[in-house]
Amino acid sequence: MSRPLYQLKAEFFKTLGHPIRIRVLELLSEREHAVSEMLPEVGIEPSNLSQQLAVLRRAGLVTTRKEGSTVYYSLTSPHVADLLAVARQILTGVITGQAELLDDLRAPVSPPGGKRDG
Repeated sequence: MSRPLYQLKAEFFKTLGHPIRIRVLELLSEREHAVSEMLPEVGIEPSNLSQQLAVLRRAGLVTTRKEGSTVYYSLTSPHVADLLAVARQILTGVITGQAELLDDLRAPVSPPGGKRDG
């Protein structure tokens, strides 16, 4: 018996639930990268980067090709880049809404009768 789609989606989002994996996917959204190119961009140890890339590979989000001794990673689908772009748009809207709320909270309050407190 197959798992429900919502369960598969939850597992997919769990895979995305790590900042290093998100950063790697953002880099790969631009173009394919060798591990050595990603290391300075993500700022972690090579073994940790390899672990995160393995998680992404097992999830089917990245693929590899080898050229000599260099392994290049790329996204398996341009939809991954689209998903990251949509997430950015959503976060921009959320943060904008929070900033507006913060501005409202910081604005001086006029008490009944028209005199400002403060």
